[in-house]
Amino acid sequence: MQEVLVIVEQCKQNNPEAQHQLYKMLASKLMGICMRYTKSRDLAEDYLQDSFIKIFTNISKFENKGSFEGWAKRVTINTILKGFSKRNVLDKSDDIDEMIEQPFERGADIISGMAYKELLTFLQYLPEGKRVIFNLYVMEGYTHKEIAEQLDINEGTSKSQLAKAKEILRDLHIKHNRVYATETT
Repeated sequence: MQEVLVIVEQCKQNNPEAQHQLYKMLASKLMGICMRYTKSRDLAEDYLQDSFIKIFTNISKFENKGSFEGWAKRVTINTILKGFSKRNVLDKSDDIDEMIEQPFERGADIISGMAYKELLTFLQYLPEGKRVIFNLYVMEGYTHKEIAEQLDINEGTSKSQLAKAKEILRDLHIKHNRVYATETT
């Protein structure tokens, strides 16, 4: 932890060697986040590059409160969301003002039957808008209200997109298990 803070302080002084060290420390974790939100490795790499540009440009704003890694993850997620916003990824036509909310833990019904790698694979099959909302709600822990504010959509849209994402993931999981079961028998 102390080592990271020393490197961050050196990065605030525009030290290229420290920037390279910080990149090496965080690149794989931040790339994992970028891959969760995109279908294309090229697009994920673009978001990673944009994220590091923002991290190094705004590193002086990090005030050593909380973990630097958490701050860098937030910058990365915000970079991805801005990219989606520019590309108008979210299908706002799925807006539902009143949706019957069924009680569930954050994605537990989906994740409980899947290995993490399997979930990451299946996420790639979700349409972008649904994937974004699933990631924000289940993986990042945002509330529907926070998602709505972040993406400039209604809470009902967030809930609807999440419900549809979970349904798609559930169907993919069932189909995958059927195929696997027939291949092994």
